[in-house]
Amino acid sequence: MKTILLLFALAVVSLPSHADDWPQWGGPGHDGVWRETGIVRTFPTDGPKVLWRVPIHRGYAGPSVADGRVFVFDRKTPEGTAMPESAFARGRIPGDERLVCLEAESGRILWEKSEPVDYTVSYASGPRTTPTVDGDRVYTIGAEGHLLCRSVADGSTQWSKDFKTLPGARTPVWGFSASPLIDGGLLICLAAGDGSVAIAFDKITGEEKWRALSAKEPGYCPPKLIEHGGKRLLIVWHPESVNALDPATGKALWSVPWPLKAGLSVPSPQLSGDHLLLTSFYNGSMLLKLDAANPPTIVWRTREQSERRTEHLNSIINSPVITEGHFYGACSYGEFRCLELLSGKRLWESLEPVGLEQPSRWGTVFVTPHEDRFFLFSETGELAIANLTPSGYQETSRAKVIEPNGIDMRQRPIVWSHPAYAMKSCFVRNDAEVIRIDLAAE
Repeated sequence: MKTILLLFALAVVSLPSHADDWPQWGGPGHDGVWRETGIVRTFPTDGPKVLWRVPIHRGYAGPSVADGRVFVFDRKTPEGTAMPESAFARGRIPGDERLVCLEAESGRILWEKSEPVDYTVSYASGPRTTPTVDGDRVYTIGAEGHLLCRSVADGSTQWSKDFKTLPGARTPVWGFSASPLIDGGLLICLAAGDGSVAIAFDKITGEEKWRALSAKEPGYCPPKLIEHGGKRLLIVWHPESVNALDPATGKALWSVPWPLKAGLSVPSPQLSGDHLLLTSFYNGSMLLKLDAANPPTIVWRTREQSERRTEHLNSIINSPVITEGHFYGACSYGEFRCLELLSGKRLWESLEPVGLEQPSRWGTVFVTPHEDRFFLFSETGELAIANLTPSGYQETSRAKVIEPNGIDMRQRPIVWSHPAYAMKSCFVRNDAEVIRIDLAAE
């Protein structure tokens, strides 16, 4: 008996440790939390090792990782194509949106598929949405509203939709940016138009199952599933209101009006117990208290203010994180802040997490919780490990991992794509390459 137990123990020890995937926006739990074990606590003195680099084209879409494959969504323009002098300007720019599939271990390209798409959006570098991988299929939404379901095996198109064929639909200023969400047999998207801001398709056939909500524009925030009061709620935040839907039917359960300047519903809403936190660049923050039997109540909300004299948290792209009754994130000019959740009281701010020497408009850092610490990927192309506490920011490691070769309206070099954390690695891209960074503990 002892011999059998010993052999069993040896067999268990010899099994390879499980490596998590990052198959969609927000990771496997759609909550932005990295849960793999065996991850470094500090970087080597010369920084973490880059396992491979693969040339790609431009874009804002973060990579996704699933079943040993990496998916990157980018855009290639014809040689000699003139881009607007200002990134903010709009025109009609020809080019191809491309989905490329890589072998995660080596970076070898397994397949790539392109579709011609003329861009009319501001910041016309490339697509915005993270590919969503589900089993043998991968879903993408392009900046002009082209939804494609492809085969993971070879990239062949299974079905497609064009959001701009919906009644009253048009391309938002900064393009269709909300990554699609899988819920059971449904693929849930933010589209546009009359009664179809949110729309659900059969993920296998592409058949429309329901559509819901009307607004002048859909906004840029991915739909999000939460659980509260024994119910599953689909949170759809568009520039006119925060809404909860029944994810199975699209039936509206409640709505809280919140008109946003410039349509900037971007960061993902964050749930903590009975409270839902939202933040927007111009409007600031709002905290809702959820009630299982009644519509939410507003605990506090930022009053009208200048974008330079902000009271709470005015995030442009990055989503805040909540831990132990406090929330953290980068404000409108890169001031990384800690605030009390229930009061909105600011405790401290620092430019260090974003890697700035002075405030800079739209300063951005993507924060990912991991066990008792946080990984921060900054628009400067730096990756850091830190602790976030009410007493201050405590950084343990920082390394430059990729060049910030994108350009914003102020001609500032940036990288504005969220990394993926999987296979004990960080996968991150800029406008020229995607790389895999080794973060496994020795």
